[in-house]
Amino acid sequence: MFEVNQTKITEILLLGFQNQQNVNSILFVLFLVIYILTLVWNLLIIILVAKFQSLQSPMYFFLTQLSVCDILLTTNIVPNLLHVIINGGSTISLVGCISQFYFFCVSEGTECFLLAMMSYDRYLAICRPLHYTSIMGFRLCFQLILLSWLLACIPTFILAPQVSALQFCGHVIDHYFCDLGPLLELSCAKHSLLEIVDFVLAIPFVAVPFFFIIFTYVSIFITILGISSSLGRQKAFSTCSSHLTVVCAFYGTVITVYMTPSKGLSFNINKVLSLLYTVLCPFFNPILYSLRNEDIRIHLNRFILRSLRRI
Repeated sequence: MFEVNQTKITEILLLGFQNQQNVNSILFVLFLVIYILTLVWNLLIIILVAKFQSLQSPMYFFLTQLSVCDILLTTNIVPNLLHVIINGGSTISLVGCISQFYFFCVSEGTECFLLAMMSYDRYLAICRPLHYTSIMGFRLCFQLILLSWLLACIPTFILAPQVSALQFCGHVIDHYFCDLGPLLELSCAKHSLLEIVDFVLAIPFVAVPFFFIIFTYVSIFITILGISSSLGRQKAFSTCSSHLTVVCAFYGTVITVYMTPSKGLSFNINKVLSLLYTVLCPFFNPILYSLRNEDIRIHLNRFILRSLRRI
């Protein structure tokens, strides 16, 4: 996929967490269970939306795309993470390492934009309910989803070729996956320019969607406070509380890791923070949406009952 410079470095050693073997065994089982449940929950959401016509609305189409992102992200990261943990470290080819970084950027970038699009959908549903169906049609929904995936590829196409062109003097990464920071630590040359490019790209592709979400939710909360009925306020807030929880967890860790000064911050702290958005967020996202969404719960029960009857 990428043309990597001909250097002596052809493989990268990922150290992982470097714990005792009994601790690594516990972590292996824990992350394996989380990974399996992540796939099951996200696939269930995709199946439910595809199977039941009453769930085929823009809000749930955005949710299925979020599930696709979570599946792509965890499948890109977790299987290799499990291999690193059980072996106390693992090697990956340099091309494979940069490819992992590529797919990680695409999935994370797409999730940033999808969360912003979902906040816009909630804004229209709560602040402009009479115009919702005329504005948020399936055509606009499809365009916003397609735009999210395409925009996510832009920073990837800018960064990935530059990373693949680096000359590497080392082959050991103190992390469990190939992220930009650890890769730059292996570079022979100064990489301050690439760090600046990364930070500048984070402004339109991370900060702008985040502030857009803040703006939409300020408008949503103002509208909710203006609702006279307490039942109406509670119902309006429940429709966006799950999304707001996901936004806080996802953007909180991403901004901490990528848009704050990392000097003096140990790789161990970065690894723990990275676990939040590479492993835990994809696991909790479908649970939050299914447990707090009555429609999802009802159709999930129907799907399970129908499946049991066929057995």
